[in-house]
Amino acid sequence: MPNFATMENTDKRLFLLDALALVFRAYYALMSNPRLTTKGRNTNAQFGFTNALLELINNQHPSHMAVCFDTEAPTERHTDFADYKANRQEAPEDLLSALPDIKVIIRGFNIPIMEVDGYEADDVIGTLSKQAAAAGYEVYMVTPDKDYGQLVTDKVRIYKPGYQGGPAEILGPKEVCEKWNIKDVSQVIDILGLMGDAVDNIPGIKGVGEKTAAKLLAEFGTVENVLANADSIKGAMGEKVRGGKEAAIMSKKLATIITSVPVQFHEEDFMLKDWNREALTEVFGALEFKTLGKRILGDSFAPGYNAPESVQKDLFGNAVNPPSGKKKAGAAGGSGPAAAGAGATAGGGGKASPATDKLEEASTRQEAAVEKGEEDLKSEEGEGFIPPAGKNIHNTTHVYTAVVGEAAIKSLVEKLLPQKEVCFDTETTGIDANDVDIVGMSFAVQAGEAWYVPCPPDSKGAQAIIDAFRPLFESPLIVWIGQNLKYDLLVLKWYGVTLKGQIFDTMLAHYVIEPEGKRGMDLLSAQYLGYEPVHIEELIGKKGKGQGNMRDVELGKIKDYAAEDADITLQLKHIFLPQLKTKEVEKVFYEVENPLVKVLTDMEFEGVKVDTDFLLEYSKELERDARQAEEKVYQEAGERFNLASPKQLGEILFEKMKLDPKAKKTKTGQYATGEDVLLKLAVKHQIVDDILAFRELTKLKSTYVDALPQMINRKTGRVHTSYAQAVAVTGRLSSNNPNLQNIPIRTERGREIRKAFIPRNDDFVLVSADYSQIELRIVAAISGDPNMCAAFREGKDIHTATAAKVFGVEESAVTKEMRYKAKSVNFGIIYGQGAFGLADNLGISRTEAKEIIDNYKAQFPGIQKYMDDTINFARECGYVQTLMGRKRWLKDINSANFTVRGFAERNAINSPIQGTAADMIKLAMIRIHEEFARQGLRSRMLLQVHDELVFDAYKAELDIIKPIIMRCMQTALPLPQDVPATAEMGSGVNWLEAH
Repeated sequence: MPNFATMENTDKRLFLLDALALVFRAYYALMSNPRLTTKGRNTNAQFGFTNALLELINNQHPSHMAVCFDTEAPTERHTDFADYKANRQEAPEDLLSALPDIKVIIRGFNIPIMEVDGYEADDVIGTLSKQAAAAGYEVYMVTPDKDYGQLVTDKVRIYKPGYQGGPAEILGPKEVCEKWNIKDVSQVIDILGLMGDAVDNIPGIKGVGEKTAAKLLAEFGTVENVLANADSIKGAMGEKVRGGKEAAIMSKKLATIITSVPVQFHEEDFMLKDWNREALTEVFGALEFKTLGKRILGDSFAPGYNAPESVQKDLFGNAVNPPSGKKKAGAAGGSGPAAAGAGATAGGGGKASPATDKLEEASTRQEAAVEKGEEDLKSEEGEGFIPPAGKNIHNTTHVYTAVVGEAAIKSLVEKLLPQKEVCFDTETTGIDANDVDIVGMSFAVQAGEAWYVPCPPDSKGAQAIIDAFRPLFESPLIVWIGQNLKYDLLVLKWYGVTLKGQIFDTMLAHYVIEPEGKRGMDLLSAQYLGYEPVHIEELIGKKGKGQGNMRDVELGKIKDYAAEDADITLQLKHIFLPQLKTKEVEKVFYEVENPLVKVLTDMEFEGVKVDTDFLLEYSKELERDARQAEEKVYQEAGERFNLASPKQLGEILFEKMKLDPKAKKTKTGQYATGEDVLLKLAVKHQIVDDILAFRELTKLKSTYVDALPQMINRKTGRVHTSYAQAVAVTGRLSSNNPNLQNIPIRTERGREIRKAFIPRNDDFVLVSADYSQIELRIVAAISGDPNMCAAFREGKDIHTATAAKVFGVEESAVTKEMRYKAKSVNFGIIYGQGAFGLADNLGISRTEAKEIIDNYKAQFPGIQKYMDDTINFARECGYVQTLMGRKRWLKDINSANFTVRGFAERNAINSPIQGTAADMIKLAMIRIHEEFARQGLRSRMLLQVHDELVFDAYKAELDIIKPIIMRCMQTALPLPQDVPATAEMGSGVNWLEAH
């Protein structure tokens, strides 16, 4: 922590923060992936603002600082103009509830809060800036608001925080004038007076935009002079100016920041001081800022609040799932989609206050920037906050026994064999279940008691101990309980053991109960049991190069740690079991998620063979072609530059070659050169095609072609992807190492990568089976739309049938362009795409796009009814569900803020569709796996990617397995309205040929 009391503050630098503008940015930056506490509270705003504040202190080294707020009291602007900021939506409830915490945090940093009734934060900042500059200070107004440009001088500048991790902008008089195309910063209020400001509902002169306003000011200098010379302005513009005189004068006044607010800049009050550690400790603990708290207050930070005494019925959090879901070494979690919770309370109606005005300003401007603390966010999200709990191994009665020796092991097996349920866990030397050695096993059958069986480092000795438990493992009468049992099942398979009994996975139980919650075992224990387990770091140290190995931990410590795992997991099972019934998710748990564990275990164990020779040659080919594309770009540009630099590329395309006079810039000031931008420019110059080709070739080479051989398992010579079953809130599987979902299929070059996946030998062939347009079939089925259902039942091409209806022609008359447009509508409308999005996607006018959508809704009325009915159901019940009963909770569905509510509404519409598709393919996998096993077939299911399954098929079994696969996929989950779920199948010597 900086010691401000001893710092020499000779560099007189005052930072004045526009609090609510920054708070709103922080909140919206993480809206699609909110940080939720274990009690379900959204802390986006608090976390983002604290990071922004810390960044300023650490990187800008201000000597003085203050944070300025609006108040609820009306201002003179509201009195002068009743409609001032009247078009603002309600602020999100989560954001408003964050403001008291943020003020506590600011005071904890010993930074003054400045707010004055009757004035906006802009006015307070303007007044303090003027006073401080006169006192010899360099002043920085920290805000994304463009209106502050009128205050800028050589001593007063705007400090605009970076957008999405980009660098901050500092704007002085030169930058402000260039931005507005004016001669003096005093003209900022004139240009706003002429053009108005839709964000603040400042009218301006109707029909006058920014360019026209700048042109008028270049000629006449001020609003008053423009109006005085209105009669000399020719044509329609002159009429507009003459008709808008009163609006222009009022607008200029509304836009003018007041610099005579009754506040005083006292140097000693604004000087940065030592922080109030006690206050910060308390608020960071309440907000569950574990990593951020340690970053600010040091490793000694220990939140001082108690864990909940009773079980929390609803844990709404980010969909974060450690690879193991356990406490394995290095098993850090990752972030996933979120936006969950049970029904929110809508905010009150009425006119927005000045404080909520400012909050909404950032929302309307769509400037949701991720502050520099994004990396810390990722760290904290992945680690997961473990709330302090009253109980732990030191104060809780337990009997944990180390079982060593043949006699003790035999006695334990005899004790466990009659049990109906046994909780089981393994300790290993790492986190890759396909490349670890077993260190020990733990067992539990009742709370507070568990056994730990250590296994020796030599494989023969470990195998002997595991074989001693074989009668137990192979008993069909025992239900095995575990946290992410797939990991343990995989470990056992490497020792030739398969659990024969049923299973109960606590991680998956929690997943269906709270789909968007974090679910590491330590967190679940603290949250549901009020018990803080022994942390892995206590045994092997923190993650990183210096982290040890479980093999090195002394028996006494590893015994307590491992036995406690089994004990806690057993207790969690008894907590989750009744909740499955209460939440009405037993069906999806017992019929979909739980049975899938053994299927995925076998798939991951099997792995897939990779053709390294092909990858080596393809890498060379991609390298050669990438260099050729790069050289073509340089030739077409007329000079060499860094093609990987968006800044240099933008300057070439838009300043030198002038491909787009209206080229947009990012918030960091450089030209946007993303794929979406380039695709629209491709028709203008060959250089764009060559840039896109270069990008694709280099990405394919580095991300896939060169990376795949590095992932080959040293023991099997195959690639073993790991399927994450409890991450995606919709129920979709995701895969890692390699991530098969991301292997490109849309381009010819990308599809070639599938050639690398091959059968195990010449006696086998790959078979691919892929659902056909399954999400659209589900839309038709659950909406019951007669036209769409009929098209699928009759086996028509759905996009052609849609085009015929939308454009009012016979199906035989549907053109390729019509079909393409219909396809865009089919896939877009159910995900909230409106006329603007469709127009941008298809490159057509918004008028045409609106006409297409209106025709679509008229021809397929059931789709709109489904959307309306689903949103209404979600508003009433707080959730939506799939045909199998998988639920998604929508906390913000009743929010008064339309941005937040709209996000929840889109999730309400598409979650039942995506979730039902996920349930369907999972059910198909379970049934195919069971049928292959029942018939003792040599063919194996290898991969699942989106709606596709890939098999390593024994050639002699092809005629047997193809009907099995097709039947199981098409009948896995019968759809309403008799809509058929059809699949397509192919085979070949590699994945590409099979697909």
